[in-house]
Amino acid sequence: MSETESKQRILDATLRIFNEKGLKFTMDDIAKEVGMSKKTIYTVFDDKEDLFYQMADYTFDSIKEAEAAVLGDPELSTVDKIRRVLGVMPDRYRDIDLRKLYVLRDKFPTIYARVRERLESDWEPTIRLLQQGIDEGVLRPFSIPIFKVMLEAAIEQFFQRDVLIENHLTYYQGLDEVVGILVDGIVAKNH
Repeated sequence: MSETESKQRILDATLRIFNEKGLKFTMDDIAKEVGMSKKTIYTVFDDKEDLFYQMADYTFDSIKEAEAAVLGDPELSTVDKIRRVLGVMPDRYRDIDLRKLYVLRDKFPTIYARVRERLESDWEPTIRLLQQGIDEGVLRPFSIPIFKVMLEAAIEQFFQRDVLIENHLTYYQGLDEVVGILVDGIVAKNH
């Protein structure tokens, strides 16, 4: 098995274990899940923090792949693409309890900073899609930078507070709610 395949297996296993135990899992848990020794895992990842850091990138890379599929779908209207792109979540993450990530800020500030960085970057395709919606008249004119900040702030709050857990919402349900509120606010009245 190549290092890339091993890395992917470990990251996928980490997501499953994280879903069960939150951030309290051990490298022994991961080793058992993938059927590898901890020593082998440490040849791929320096430590648990490195594993989390790379898991953040792996997750966001998967989200960007799912986003690209939505953007390239000729069957979807512009408004449908906007709704899906803003709330995109690859199928393999839908059952992951991402609400547990709110503890990142205090326990793993470097990883939290990376999550924030990824949330705030690579918006160009979404911005073009929003502008396309305005140009087509299916969205009312609005400030795209303000819209972007509002969505980022809402998602960031999911990682800073336990608001989802307190309200018995999954991350996906919370994201869907935020996207619905934001998109319904910009859809042109005649659409």
